[in-house]
Amino acid sequence: MTMLLSQEQELLRDSAQAFLSEEANVAQQRRLRDEKVAEGFDAKVWQQMVEMGWPVAVLPEEHDGLAAGYLGMGAVFETIGRQLSAQPLLTQAVIAPELLIRAGSGAQKSQWLAALAAGEKRVALALDEKSGRHLPAQMTTRVQKAEGRMRLSGEKHFVLDGVGADAFIVAAGPLAELTLWLIPADAEGVSVHAVSMMDSRNTARVVFDDVALNADMALAAEPARKALDEVLDRARACLAAEALGLLREIFDRTVAYMKERVQFDVQIGSFQALQHRAARLYVELELFESCVLAALEAIDAGREGDVAELCSLAKAKASDLCEKLSNEAVQLHGGIGVTDELDLGLFFKRARVLQRTLGDGAFHRDRYATLKGF
Repeated sequence: MTMLLSQEQELLRDSAQAFLSEEANVAQQRRLRDEKVAEGFDAKVWQQMVEMGWPVAVLPEEHDGLAAGYLGMGAVFETIGRQLSAQPLLTQAVIAPELLIRAGSGAQKSQWLAALAAGEKRVALALDEKSGRHLPAQMTTRVQKAEGRMRLSGEKHFVLDGVGADAFIVAAGPLAELTLWLIPADAEGVSVHAVSMMDSRNTARVVFDDVALNADMALAAEPARKALDEVLDRARACLAAEALGLLREIFDRTVAYMKERVQFDVQIGSFQALQHRAARLYVELELFESCVLAALEAIDAGREGDVAELCSLAKAKASDLCEKLSNEAVQLHGGIGVTDELDLGLFFKRARVLQRTLGDGAFHRDRYATLKGF
């Protein structure tokens, strides 16, 4: 088992670092927030990412992908976290195409995969519901037959990149009989409502009011739940990698501040109590990095028996550390840590959203224990 990047993956990481630091950095995120950009990202910058091949980076060669592996994609997401870059890469390069490859019909793949790769269309996953937490087992969206036709009704919350999406992959329960449907955003009965989130990203509430379904809309996987679980784990690993980059940036900025801030005529970084706190956070970051790399490596190695456990482990650590380290960073900065003029606040808010996206620490600890047979 190796967690080292290949030469191709290193090139992908280096190009991401160079590009994002110039074109999609913290300053751009602040601008997107202040201008209240509805889609939550810069369309021109996203098109540049498309031209660099990022939407097909992890897809297999038979689907015109680069097959760069998730270790390489994880390095991109780590850079995204460090730069606080706003873009729809998770939904358009991981969730939507991976679901279509696993569960889509031949016609659906032909229609959508090329369009996603070219950045011409966007597809969002509509999964979570109104509980405010990632709890697929409590899904209430249902498909019912009436007058010889199938109709879908339900309300989906926290739909990532839902505003401006051309179609939605909709999960309908109950979970044991899960079905997936590819529904155009302009279908009758579909309404999309932008949701204001603290990280200013593109999030939507989507209502499906008695939407008429046909056989062409159904994703073909049997069982659909297996396909969904596999794709969600890949998305969770990428989110954990983003959290790793974001938390390392918060930590580095905090340590730099401790070396600059003077109290009682000395740098506060010289206080042993604060050094101990920073040292503990450093150790936790190193442990967290090992979890993230292990999850990404397991995906690339095709060890599906390990992927679910390792991805839940990585996401649980990400969620817990997103809360702990960001809280510590604000405290170590003092009063200035809660002001908008300091970029730390933007990182803090993104950390809070990452903490809960696709399952918080409690969800993944429970899932990990279940997978382990407890």
